[in-house]
Amino acid sequence: MKRIGLLSDTHSFLDKDILNKYFKNVDEIWHAGDIGNLEDVTDIIKNTKPLRAVFGNIDNHVARAEFPLDNRFECEGFDVWITHIGGYPGRYNMRVRELLKQNSPDIFICGHSHILKVMRDKKHNNMLTINPGAAGVHGFHKMRTAMRFTLNNKKIENLEVIELGLRGKTKI
Repeated sequence: MKRIGLLSDTHSFLDKDILNKYFKNVDEIWHAGDIGNLEDVTDIIKNTKPLRAVFGNIDNHVARAEFPLDNRFECEGFDVWITHIGGYPGRYNMRVRELLKQNSPDIFICGHSHILKVMRDKKHNNMLTINPGAAGVHGFHKMRTAMRFTLNNKKIENLEVIELGLRGKTKI
């Protein structure tokens, strides 16, 4: 069993409640890109929990040297693929669409749109697609969000959306 905390689009802002409150009991934290300044986000996360992440389109050469474009791995019997620009069923990015035709994962995670979505893709073996929305303060989203879930015996359990507050009202 693994408890996962999922973020995307922090854009150099990490709400203190994420680690101290919402992700306190997770085993790993996954970040779906647009990290921003690594010192402000991933370096802090790595000091508390194991981290799996990808770089996003706003991330600089330092982030791109540390994190891959695609992070595909096995976790608790699930084939997981994280990338930043991915899309969702019926609206996948062209690069992603071609790769999904070749080999669909069980769980596909992306960010970029700042729009929280959780959907099944029946065309790709009922793959679960997840976009946790945006946890940062930059962008057009109104509510900052993250997600939390448990992978246990080939089941996804306790899938939760965490509302971190309005984009303009942050705790620093």
